[in-house]
Amino acid sequence: MDKQIAGTTVQVNEEGYMTNFSEWNQQIGTELAKEANLDMTPRHWEVITYLQTEFKNDVPLSIRKIGKSGVVDIKEFYALFPIAPLKTASKIAGIPKPASCI
Repeated sequence: MDKQIAGTTVQVNEEGYMTNFSEWNQQIGTELAKEANLDMTPRHWEVITYLQTEFKNDVPLSIRKIGKSGVVDIKEFYALFPIAPLKTASKIAGIPKPASCI
């Protein structure tokens, strides 16, 4: 289905995750973060960039993998994205909900 985000129409699934990563840009990411009540910092964007890179490389994402990434530890990941961290960060990154998330 279509959703207007940051003045752009993008495709999302029933849970609000973007279904076409090529439609994502940082303005859309910022708007999605606002919907999650997050103010993005450079540190947030570092994590988002890491998630997007892993997605592009077809690497399955999990909290544990992110904690071992060297990019961010689990404690900081939860501090940056306090509510459902992997689901929230994935949504902001414009990537599908990871299979490890229920």
